Amino acid sequence: MQPLVQLRDVWVLRLSHRAQRDARVTTHVALVARAFGARGMYYSGDRDPGLEESVEKVCRTWGGDFKVAYVENPVRFVREWRRRGPVVHLTMYGIGIDEKAEELRSLEGPMLVVVGSEKVPRVYYDLATYNIAIGHQPHSEVAAIAIFLDRLYMGRELSLRFDDAMLEIVPCERGKLVRRRSRSANS
Repeated sequence: MQPLVQLRDVWVLRLSHRAQRDARVTTHVALVARAFGARGMYYSGDRDPGLEESVEKVCRTWGGDFKVAYVENPVRFVREWRRRGPVVHLTMYGIGIDEKAEELRSLEGPMLVVVGSEKVPRVYYDLATYNIAIGHQPHSEVAAIAIFLDRLYMGRELSLRFDDAMLEIVPCERGKLVRRRSRSANS
């Protein structure tokens, strides 16, 4: 099922996932990418079926067709991606997002957004079409994905809804209200 708000074709590559150390953060990278309009996430490092199942479960409950896939050779993957569209590496050493946001929005083809988990090898800086900073201080890749997608989509992702969701948040000033959608509404 497609989201009810159409956004550009953006995918995330999470480098060097370490299953024992990074499971929660990598899951959060995927969840934020999904909630903020990315189509899917690739990851390298340790293969982690638990990560994949966790994100698939969220999609079954909250909707969408967000994909998670393992990449054995991320350098080769990025090189091949460059033939399809731009590669944006999020790094605190890059050019500030606000300086490049308009240019990034005008790019053609599917976009790959690369984030690391440990020190990112130099080859990714060289392969990237853009090295973009979400501030020039150490920070979380989860925050970087959220801010990057927000600047790219100019806030439209905040009204993203999935027509195949089983559960849906009903905004309210106080408390929590979650509505279970009927099967007929999901078909």
